[in-house]
Amino acid sequence: MAHVPLFHNNDPHAHHHSIKKTRHAKRAAKWLPEHAHVEGWLDELVRQTSGVVAKYDKGEISLSPPMQRFHDAVMNDPVLRMYFEEMIQQPVVGKPYRAASAPFNTVSELMVAMDFAIKLGPRYDDTALVGCPLNAVLDYCSATPAGFAAFRDQRVNALIRDVLKEWCKFLSSPESCIVLDNSKSGWLSEHAKASINLDWFEHDPSKPNHGYTSWNDFFTRKFKEGMRPIASPEDDKIIVSSCESKPYCIQHNVKKFDNFWIKHQPYSLMDMFDKDELSDQFVGGTVYQAFLSALNYHRWHSPVNGKVVKVKYVEGTYYSEAESEGYIISAIDHSEGYLTAVAARAIIFIQADDPVIGLMSIVYVGMGEVSSNIFHEKIKEGYRVKKGEEIGYFQFGGSTHCLIFRPGSIKSFEVTAPAEEIVKLHAHIATAN
Repeated sequence: MAHVPLFHNNDPHAHHHSIKKTRHAKRAAKWLPEHAHVEGWLDELVRQTSGVVAKYDKGEISLSPPMQRFHDAVMNDPVLRMYFEEMIQQPVVGKPYRAASAPFNTVSELMVAMDFAIKLGPRYDDTALVGCPLNAVLDYCSATPAGFAAFRDQRVNALIRDVLKEWCKFLSSPESCIVLDNSKSGWLSEHAKASINLDWFEHDPSKPNHGYTSWNDFFTRKFKEGMRPIASPEDDKIIVSSCESKPYCIQHNVKKFDNFWIKHQPYSLMDMFDKDELSDQFVGGTVYQAFLSALNYHRWHSPVNGKVVKVKYVEGTYYSEAESEGYIISAIDHSEGYLTAVAARAIIFIQADDPVIGLMSIVYVGMGEVSSNIFHEKIKEGYRVKKGEEIGYFQFGGSTHCLIFRPGSIKSFEVTAPAEEIVKLHAHIATAN
């Protein structure tokens, strides 16, 4: 099979249950291409790494330190070993892949593939972008019964967290700029620049890599001044979009506790907020959720004028999926509501200047890969934010976010959900009572 050039390797080795949602969110947002492209890439990856696996099994080589710790922990724990042995063997029902189960025959093969993936820089592909190589490696495994269990396990998520931190170091290093070239699969090719509308963003063509110092620097690129004007900046009744994103769901009358894991994935405030004492103020209120495209802007801006009450980070899951969606390969595509309760996330509470809005919150959720959710250092208790002011960003990885309002706050929404069109940053999305 011919090589599928999706990556670059830097290593030579209503009622609250009446909810409509966007389907295939991960692929709609171009985090992963269609299944045939992923399958082709995985087949080629297994072929390329077969020699490495043989040497690894003989003890002639080691994996990178975090992946070696991961493999050792799995093999030395009978429950974790059971999960990982089963997830590569179990079939996935109702999937569009050709093969009945994962392309890996042993846990060693899976671990070597994961190790390979964290030494990759994402390459541009004009037919199908695989923006998240670990998502591609785990796309089969995470949607099996054993995968559902494993990727909810706190021990597994702690091990994955260490792996992702290591990968993030590479993606934030000058070495990751190797993918920022003008080759056919480079992010600075004419086709790629047109696809991502690079002219909208700050860059300097006269400098190496157009002035970007790393892949993450490119991924979190900033809009040019004036590209996204703020809707009614002085009108405190007007709430604006915090991210450049596609609406996923609007849910009213949210509960303090709800069964977020069931088919319709109703929002559960105490779980979203990690049991925060402020949760009670939002019971009966409204959640607006939208997801970000891999090709667009990844910085966060305040939707209101107000004062920061609290900022917190929650260390959650990274590849967990909602089992209620069935054993399907695209299960994570349908799991965005579920992920607000379990995934790694950053939370901010803002006391809006408008007294009717009052306390509101935003939950920024990582959906896999590095899942780095970062508030700027100045964003802390007592800081006054202006509507449209930048407050943080997602580093490389999938992402979604929720704006959460108290009951009686919202008069109307200017957007509908789900929607196929991207809502621009700073656009008017809701009006307060």
